[in-house]
Amino acid sequence: MRILIFISGVACLFAVLFDAFQTIILPRRATGRFRLTRMFYAVTWNPWVFFVKRIRDNRRRESAFSFYGPLSLIFLLVVWAAGMVLGFALIFFALGSQFSDATLQPGFLSDLYMSGATIFTLGFGDVTPQTAWARVMVILEAGSGLGLLAIVMGYFPVLYSAFSRREVNISLLDARAGSPPTAAELMRRHSYEGGERALSLLLVEWERWSAELLESHISYQLLCYFRSQHSNQSWISAMTAILDTSALLISGVQGHEARQAQLTFAMARHALVDLSQIFSLTPVTDAPDRLPHDRYDRLYGMLCQSGIRVCGDGHSYERLREMRLLYEGYAEALSNYLCMPLPPWIAETPRKDNWLTVANLRAKTEAANSSAANNTFAENDPQSIVFLGDDHHDF
Repeated sequence: MRILIFISGVACLFAVLFDAFQTIILPRRATGRFRLTRMFYAVTWNPWVFFVKRIRDNRRRESAFSFYGPLSLIFLLVVWAAGMVLGFALIFFALGSQFSDATLQPGFLSDLYMSGATIFTLGFGDVTPQTAWARVMVILEAGSGLGLLAIVMGYFPVLYSAFSRREVNISLLDARAGSPPTAAELMRRHSYEGGERALSLLLVEWERWSAELLESHISYQLLCYFRSQHSNQSWISAMTAILDTSALLISGVQGHEARQAQLTFAMARHALVDLSQIFSLTPVTDAPDRLPHDRYDRLYGMLCQSGIRVCGDGHSYERLREMRLLYEGYAEALSNYLCMPLPPWIAETPRKDNWLTVANLRAKTEAANSSAANNTFAENDPQSIVFLGDDHHDF
């Protein structure tokens, strides 16, 4: 019987330490169906979603969702510590409870108390080991607990650094594609002269962003639960908007560099598919159509009005639909699971962005500069100097 208890204690310790190693240290996707981290998120996330969805106010609901990511990291550390306490307590009990306790009879409760006091380095002195094996196990537990805490705390800056890098491009996308970001706004706001090159450079940045997201979130899956700073932004909506834009450029827009759109699409889709597989999600096939034919006609008209040359061969909608089938199902699955809504193709209620105010002020400045240039030309014109007289003032 005690041999089975000893094996159970060792197995508990191995499960905790190996799970912590895979979750925090191992720089690749963790494997195994019965991992503690996997079971922890499976048990806690669904009840959290159930209660948070009952909140009617959108801001408060999104704020409640944003608490889960950081709190889950703290409670996961608590789970690991509790597992180590239980594992060493089972080992102590299997060795015969070789401790001297002034208040309790030797037994499992005394072993559990000794294990907790040791791993948190309390050192009250009311329970002391009586044999060499007990002393060795106490020292081993104290060192393991301190090492686990140091490793986890040391990786906190790494996690938040990866989160910060993810959010920079999402914030920058606000002025380029609206909030929430949409493919229509991203294309329309790059319809100025030289906008094709600017859009191509933007897609290069998002290709790299998708690769960094894949590498960081595959290794640290808990980052998927971290929300963006604003309620109308999320990493899923940003990635979906970039995929929408890339699919639109590939299937039905003339004059743009389709090669970069293909590279960005491939990388972003790869990240989306792999991240959905982390949570064992299957692509959603019965979701409402994000771009029915009538809305595509509206999108087509909006792009034409902006001066963007769109393919008019009659098959561009079908080509775009084929492109959407490659990623929308995975995006819908992640959206439903993480409660992060997908962006529309066309903004339902366009809002005035801060950059428009700046653009209007810049237009006034250019108008003033143009007026000043005309006045300067009048000064240099001999026929105009006669009419200016003493009333002329420099700009």
